[in-house]
Amino acid sequence: MKQKIKIFFIGVFLLISSSLFAQNWVDSVDAYGREVYMPAEKYKWDWGQATFLNSLIHLYNYKSATGKEKYLAYIKTAMDATYNVANGKHPNAVASGIGMAFLARITGEEKYRNKAIDIYNDFLKTPRAPNGGVSHRVETVELWDDTIYMISMFLLEMYRLTGDERYIADFAAQVKAHSEKLADKTWGLWYHGWDADNKNYDDKCSMAGWPDSVTRRSSQFWGRGNGWVTMALADALHTIPKKSKYWRPLEVEFKKILKNLPALQNKITGHWYQLPIFPGDPLNFQESSCTAMFSYAITMGLEMKILNEKIYKPLIERSYKGLQQYSLSKMDGPYLIPSQVCGGTCIGDKNYYFNRKKTMGTGFGLGSFIMFGLEYNNLNSIK
Repeated sequence: MKQKIKIFFIGVFLLISSSLFAQNWVDSVDAYGREVYMPAEKYKWDWGQATFLNSLIHLYNYKSATGKEKYLAYIKTAMDATYNVANGKHPNAVASGIGMAFLARITGEEKYRNKAIDIYNDFLKTPRAPNGGVSHRVETVELWDDTIYMISMFLLEMYRLTGDERYIADFAAQVKAHSEKLADKTWGLWYHGWDADNKNYDDKCSMAGWPDSVTRRSSQFWGRGNGWVTMALADALHTIPKKSKYWRPLEVEFKKILKNLPALQNKITGHWYQLPIFPGDPLNFQESSCTAMFSYAITMGLEMKILNEKIYKPLIERSYKGLQQYSLSKMDGPYLIPSQVCGGTCIGDKNYYFNRKKTMGTGFGLGSFIMFGLEYNNLNSIK
């Protein structure tokens, strides 16, 4: 009898622990980010950190009045610490501008509005491709799919701050310009990059000679690169009024990129791959940040009722469980952090992507996990 009681209580404990783990991993990842990865006073004005910052804005939006305080305090401290270096001279710098625009909207303080306007003016001066696409780099003109998310965070927050459609127009124009050069008509996915000239620029990160001699495009669809685009489009569709002339073209692009993802997901782990269209290649690997990004975008699409629930809901059920089981690692203390995250990546051939190092944490890993977890819990009414 005692043995049965013992087994019963062990079972109850495991059930409760599993339930708490399922419901609280967002809070644990958030705590790790704020307390260990990037304390507010040590915030760095860069793109990965901006992705994490954006996830804190999402948390602020979901929390009660008292729960909002710690996120507002973090964002304010981070922006004050970087106020003098804040700029928008290239897309990766523009990204953190979301914090200034957010604070201008929430606090009404003029200094944040003024800085946000300065960042926007910097953005307007960045080099452009002949079709108007903003260059990923200032030293040479290249269009990268990553850019769409980096500028979207700031431009959409500027629209929320001002209600001025110029920011929507800017974003929509960049999606169109980048899609023209990067989108593939068959797969719907975007190539990682496009080069505007016949000169190879050595950025000390990309593989030499990556642009095709004719198309000037790179050769591969990178998982996280496409994840960035899907998240940006999801956020835009959620922010821009449906009656806007910009809404429908963005919805069309959104659905194109997502259309082949159901067939490319690993049905056992719920993950997508570093190079999504080669799931069977033994050198390929399952990558957690693109999985969280695709899943966030799909969840938002389901919330907005623009995706077929029968097709897309099973994808996020698998990915949520899969990320929890395979790509969250327990750290000392109360922390869970993302693992199986491809580190910072430039442009190359297939083997270049296959050989990228996997890491843990990172701003974009933390941010994408938090944002997906929040929206998944919201969709399923998990508090």
